[in-house]
Amino acid sequence: MNKPLKHTTWGTTTDFRALLAKVHEIGPLLEANAEADETAGELTPASFEALRPLKLSHLFAAEDMGGAQMRPTEGLQILEAVTSYSGAAGWVSMVHAGIGAMSAAFLPDSAVARLFAPGTEHRFSGQGAPLGMLKKVDGGWRLNGRWSYGSGFTHATYTHSAAFVDDGTGKPLMDANGAPVIMCTHAPVSEHKPMGNWDVLGLKGSGSIDYAAEDVFIAEDMVFPILTAEPQRQKELFSLGVIGLASIGHTGWAMGAGRRMLDEIAKFARSKTGRAGALGESEKFWHDYAQAEARYRAARALVMEVWSDIEGSVERGEPISTRQVTLIHMAKSEIHEAGERAVNFAYRAAGGASLRAGVMQRIFRDMMVAVNHITISPAVMNNAGREIGGLWSDRRWQFYDLIEKKA
Repeated sequence: MNKPLKHTTWGTTTDFRALLAKVHEIGPLLEANAEADETAGELTPASFEALRPLKLSHLFAAEDMGGAQMRPTEGLQILEAVTSYSGAAGWVSMVHAGIGAMSAAFLPDSAVARLFAPGTEHRFSGQGAPLGMLKKVDGGWRLNGRWSYGSGFTHATYTHSAAFVDDGTGKPLMDANGAPVIMCTHAPVSEHKPMGNWDVLGLKGSGSIDYAAEDVFIAEDMVFPILTAEPQRQKELFSLGVIGLASIGHTGWAMGAGRRMLDEIAKFARSKTGRAGALGESEKFWHDYAQAEARYRAARALVMEVWSDIEGSVERGEPISTRQVTLIHMAKSEIHEAGERAVNFAYRAAGGASLRAGVMQRIFRDMMVAVNHITISPAVMNNAGREIGGLWSDRRWQFYDLIEKKA
């Protein structure tokens, strides 16, 4: 399990095009099940079983861990394709892929040897906000807390939950710089209590429920410091850190949702019946549609440029730079903004057709949820602007913040 990787940067046993073709093969089923997924409040068994053989939780893990060791640009396209058929399936897929990568990157060798052992099939879900407390006990820790937004929780096998460390008095332990120590914990999903609470506008089928830990035992090696984690393997790629890895998934999701909505409104305008007939004859519609297409394609091109540059750094054996992470955040934000503009344009242009249950209405609702996620909050772009503008060029990214480098 701990033998060195082969002398290849990217995996060679998983064929990207074959995997993409498989997504398109199961795509119609995912789309057909989308309404049932929403009614269930999570992916139905049929949706989950269609996705399961793709093993997207191991998309970026190393081949010697049973992973695909896929390029980020290829992983983006896989998640884009899943999302184009079902926003909820795409969301669960990107969560399992992102947290799977984090677990593969930052957990100690002994934990990875168990979680990624031959014959295992683990998927990870949870939240990285420190909403729990971790107390040291013999052989490990005891975890208590309640977290929200555990996307794909019921289809995961292990949790990924951030928590403060108890200093022995019930208060958070502080490090040498006076900052709280925050650990990311891992334990079987079955040892946690699902709390529901997923009554939302969009992404209803993602099952992003609240969940709780009540004195759950966490093995000594099943934690890593979420703010300062150092990659234990694939060190160049995983120097992206927790947020950099999560960004791949969120970016790919927005690519897929924006693309599908633009395709849907164009198809509607071509149909030449009822309101669609008038829409298809409208000069203003086709002008606005062209603008939406241009903005989406420009944002997607930026995404692929940024991640292609990162792949080049990884291949040269270079760690990811502060500027590259800044560009990750900028590209991630822009593809969401372009997608939101496209979705709003299409929703308004289609009138009553998009108001009724169907693909356009569902994408509209899903996108309104996605753009409220912390990963594209204005504060992140504020920091990115200061860095790329030269004001904070001497800082480095930690989670969503730019912090001063230590002397």
